[in-house]
Amino acid sequence: MDTENRQSRNFIEQIIDEDIKSGRTKEVMTRFPPEPNGYLHIGHAKSILLNYGLAKEYGGKFNMRFDDTNPTKEKSEFVESIKRDVHWLGADYEDRLFFASNYFDEMYEGAVRLIQKGKAYVDDLSAEEIRQYRGTLKEAGKESPYRNRSIEENLELFENMKNGCYEDGAKVLRAKIDMAAPNMNMRDPVIYRIAHISHENTGDKWCIYPMYDFAHPIEDAIEGVTHSICTLEFEDHRPLYDWVVRELEYPHPPRQIEFAKMYLNNIVTGKRYIKKLVEDGIVDGWDDPRLVSISGLRRRGFTPESIQMFVELSGVAKSQSCSDYAMLEYCLREDLKLKKPRVMAVLDPVRLIIDNYLEGQVEELDVENNLENPELGSRKVPFSREIYINSDDFMEVPVKGYRRLFPGNEVRLMHAYLVTCTGLEKDENGNLIAVHCSYDPETKGGNAPDGRKVKGTIHWVARDTAIKCQVRLFENLVDEEKGVYNQETGELNLNPNSLRVLDNCYLEPSLKGAKAGDSFQFVRVGYFCVDEKLSSEEKLVFNRIVEMKSSFKLGK
Repeated sequence: MDTENRQSRNFIEQIIDEDIKSGRTKEVMTRFPPEPNGYLHIGHAKSILLNYGLAKEYGGKFNMRFDDTNPTKEKSEFVESIKRDVHWLGADYEDRLFFASNYFDEMYEGAVRLIQKGKAYVDDLSAEEIRQYRGTLKEAGKESPYRNRSIEENLELFENMKNGCYEDGAKVLRAKIDMAAPNMNMRDPVIYRIAHISHENTGDKWCIYPMYDFAHPIEDAIEGVTHSICTLEFEDHRPLYDWVVRELEYPHPPRQIEFAKMYLNNIVTGKRYIKKLVEDGIVDGWDDPRLVSISGLRRRGFTPESIQMFVELSGVAKSQSCSDYAMLEYCLREDLKLKKPRVMAVLDPVRLIIDNYLEGQVEELDVENNLENPELGSRKVPFSREIYINSDDFMEVPVKGYRRLFPGNEVRLMHAYLVTCTGLEKDENGNLIAVHCSYDPETKGGNAPDGRKVKGTIHWVARDTAIKCQVRLFENLVDEEKGVYNQETGELNLNPNSLRVLDNCYLEPSLKGAKAGDSFQFVRVGYFCVDEKLSSEEKLVFNRIVEMKSSFKLGK
């Protein structure tokens, strides 16, 4: 490998390259090991795509494994959502789906071997006492009074734990390492606890369950994972990871490598906070489009390709940093701009009547679906005497620089004709009812044969054929000016305007057959997706995925 290519590779690739060169690794195997205690979010997407991408790059294998060692928090709902999200992101694990709970027998046997080697003991201290005995970063811990039980006694007590002889919390199994170790994780960590609870996969077979730090290295070693790639918070746990695989004498120990998590400025990603938002009814589920859960992003209309691009641009580093949500939006626009048809939608409608257009006449205008991508073809758009325009496209008394419709001004109706405002109607309260115009029949397509210049162009939908729908507009779930968390209470600084629902919106009829998940560019407004949860044949509901770069603002 030449020097230039080596320098362009991230630090994980460089480590794997060296392992292959030295003969330590023959076939690369990576894994994504989520705990099924919630839905995945954008941070998990980085881990999924990184692990899957490395396996693919090196012609190796990628394992999808559920780390289901804690039945108190896990649900089959989360298992199914995670499988759906990983598939959607494009990480293909084919027949390589595993569950940590399938290794419970091997884990139990491993714990017995540690006891037999004098490397583990049953402790009767309570959880609080264990914390007190653990010491601090500056002071060494002190040994449990039960630390020096005999091997025979520990074997008997551990078997009794397995057989359900004790209540939850009565005893634990601890690794016997070093209570004075500078690394707190090495101060006789708990590796098994009692929990009389049924497991989704193993039922009531077990009433003791392994702790993550003990189970995870065993899972990796059993499967033959070569590189256990995880986030930086596990860096201090690596000595324990290595201790477990070494003491259990696995012939090909996995290598743990840590990388920086993906953080987004002013965005809620913490699973604990998302769970509270769901439970408190602030959002309508883990797939609420305001969340950056993968299911929420999918429901909102994000694409796997846009997330892949975002992960690539974010890079792989050893130090923590934050990315802007704006960059994720940039990736989305880049992915959608050539893929999606551009259609007309009026979200805040006002009637426009073309007085000199023949009443009852309907024209079918040929409109290209995407000017930048001719392969998307064209469609027919009906035009008639009465149309809807957006309220912001008319101003009775225009402000300086206003180029759209006002009395006496001529504008271009997109794809149709030039029209001039001739008057308006108001109700008894002074509210605008309709705008009146005349059109120039010689300007079909929006160009004047005499070459006169018209600066304003507005979009529209024909009133008689328009489809009424609901549109949901989103802002950040938290108040960006205040930051994500309240420094005094620790609560989220929620944005009361994070969701705005518009019920009186109109679309051109080409969207009549739109189905859940279909997405479009609404010209001048943004990209929108048919909501998979709220839409029906009777009523279309659209989520705004992302605004245009210079999206106009709806009237208040």
